[in-house]
Amino acid sequence: MEKKHKQESFESLFRRFKKGIEKSDVINEVRSRDHYVKRTTKRKLAKEDAKKIEKQRQEDQNTKRTPV
Repeated sequence: MEKKHKQESFESLFRRFKKGIEKSDVINEVRSRDHYVKRTTKRKLAKEDAKKIEKQRQEDQNTKRTPV
């Protein structure tokens, strides 16, 4: 919880609060807990993410290796 500083307006307090929420990633945590996701679905999504990251990594390596 953010405490108000002396002579601080509501707008600046609210701005600081929003920034803190974004940094702590609370919104994404709440959204992820909004609906139950089965273990198999989590594993499937994790596999897809891993494939995507690996594909990007390999593409980056290939672009670095090709002579200009």
